[in-house]
Amino acid sequence: MPEAESSEVASSEAASSGAASSEVPVSGEVTAPPALSLAAEFPAATEAEWTALVDGVLRKARRIGDDAPAGAGVEKLVRTSPDGIAVRPLYTAVPDAPVGVPGAAPFVRGGTADGPVPDGWDVRQRHTDTDADTARAAVLADLENGVTSVWLTGTAPADLPHVLGDVLLDLAPVVLDGPDQQALAEAFLDLAAERGTGDALRGTLGLDPIGLRARTGDGPPVDSVVALATRVAEQHPLVRAVVVDALPVHTAGGSDAQELGFALAAGLEYLRVLADLGIPTASRLLEFRLAATAEQFPTIAKLRAARRLWSRVTEACGDAQPMAQHAVASPTMYTRRDPYVNLLRGTLAGFSAGVGGADAVTVAPFDSALGASEPFSRRIARNTQALLVEESHVARVIDPAGGSFYVESLTDELAQASWAFFQEIEAAGGAVAVLDSGWLAERTGEVRARRERDAATRKRPLTGVSEFPDLDEKPVERRPLPEAPTGGLPVYRPAGVYEAFRDRSDARLAESGSRPRAFLATLGPLAAYTARAGFARNLLQAGGIEPVEAGPTETASDVTTAFADAGTTVAVLCSTDDVYAERAAETVSALREAGATHVLLAGRSDLDGLDGTLYAGCDAVTVIDTIYQEAGR
Repeated sequence: MPEAESSEVASSEAASSGAASSEVPVSGEVTAPPALSLAAEFPAATEAEWTALVDGVLRKARRIGDDAPAGAGVEKLVRTSPDGIAVRPLYTAVPDAPVGVPGAAPFVRGGTADGPVPDGWDVRQRHTDTDADTARAAVLADLENGVTSVWLTGTAPADLPHVLGDVLLDLAPVVLDGPDQQALAEAFLDLAAERGTGDALRGTLGLDPIGLRARTGDGPPVDSVVALATRVAEQHPLVRAVVVDALPVHTAGGSDAQELGFALAAGLEYLRVLADLGIPTASRLLEFRLAATAEQFPTIAKLRAARRLWSRVTEACGDAQPMAQHAVASPTMYTRRDPYVNLLRGTLAGFSAGVGGADAVTVAPFDSALGASEPFSRRIARNTQALLVEESHVARVIDPAGGSFYVESLTDELAQASWAFFQEIEAAGGAVAVLDSGWLAERTGEVRARRERDAATRKRPLTGVSEFPDLDEKPVERRPLPEAPTGGLPVYRPAGVYEAFRDRSDARLAESGSRPRAFLATLGPLAAYTARAGFARNLLQAGGIEPVEAGPTETASDVTTAFADAGTTVAVLCSTDDVYAERAAETVSALREAGATHVLLAGRSDLDGLDGTLYAGCDAVTVIDTIYQEAGR
């Protein structure tokens, strides 16, 4: 009920009863509570007033000029997503955006009427180990300690009966994934038949020739799923046959809209070959696998938009259907360096997936980028979800982000961008055609190039890797897993370029006893140089370069004396602009005479004699690579 209406109703009831609001009701009487009007004592702020305040703050911070037009400050706060969506600092209601209610088309607010309430979403743990005994023990430990389904990606068909030897197939859903999809699915169904599980069998067969093609560049025809899907439709009502895996697009560096557009196109191709089963049955046999990242609002919006889009696709095919969603913590965001930060990334991804309404959620162990995960890291991964569901009660509310102007706007704009990309794929021949022609690789490559620039310039910082690295951290060692198949879309990890430099640094340390070094020519007292020295130190250590600091200096001679003991020919001047004006030119000349071959300056400067500058937004990867080249001379 609108606030004004509720106030009028409350006043009317009070008047008809003849009681003032201050009177205490007689025992047994029931009166309506007074209407709650938040911030009623304050006049409503208009958008123009809010804009003026923002402009004033940014003028004071010198981010806009005094003569900048109204709204210039707000525009400064707008950023653009990889899909070209403007993320604004202020949102108002989204007119005419289709939202609906949970369990009804367009399913934005959830595919079922009761959502995950009260028990939470399906907590799904991934198992990558190829050793059957290890996998069996890990699966049992997970199911005994809070996991509700298991996802097998390293198990061979012949090992399946042993790995699932302790699993009750009518209670714990099993999701299959592997290169030999048909054999794995048939082994699973045969195992269920041997145990007499019948129509109580639960799980997902993992048939996905399109996804296999995206990962490896090859795969069986799309209609290869028909026989097993038909068998499942007739005999196993609780089993899904086909996975629509959009993770290869995400891990190739693609945008959210590209990921969703590809998922729609692949899902539609499966609907076409399963059309004889009817759209409701064919759609029920599909499960969509999407990435969840540490960017919580884009992830929430993506899952909500995906349901809306699939509802539209199936409606066009004859009958609007909900989308079964499996959200997976993005493997591209996990780092090998300072891997414990991955605990935070996984928590954010799991939270976002749950709030976004995913049916099943997988949070990867924090050491998954290093190799075979250990029992402790798998325990932390499952307990992350247990905390979200059992202690934080995230699943107690259906679509908790619904109604937020920001989330509703982002959902709508992402849905529009995804639909446009889906139409492009269809116009180019469909999901298989754009994979085979290289069209999809080219389009995702354009977004990946922007992501690479953001990583290189640290516009998108990676805590513990490109920001706040620790050169003295003890490496976390894990048993290596077999290499993942290649040949399809590339796999991109933003941390990879920095981790490669750190590996070079460790190798240099092991061989020679020291890392590559750079001398910090700190000018003036501590208060003058500490800010820029800290910035330079952070950037250098991100590439495994050890900074050697001069400390407080008063003359160029003080600097060159410290430089002589630094064991490097690379120097970085660090101080304030005022000190640079007084001492930088003299110091650069002195360093050159002392043997410096590469001289940089922390800050922006056009001083003659410099080989480059370090500043917020500079290409850190290029700077680090150049220093390695100098160190190798």
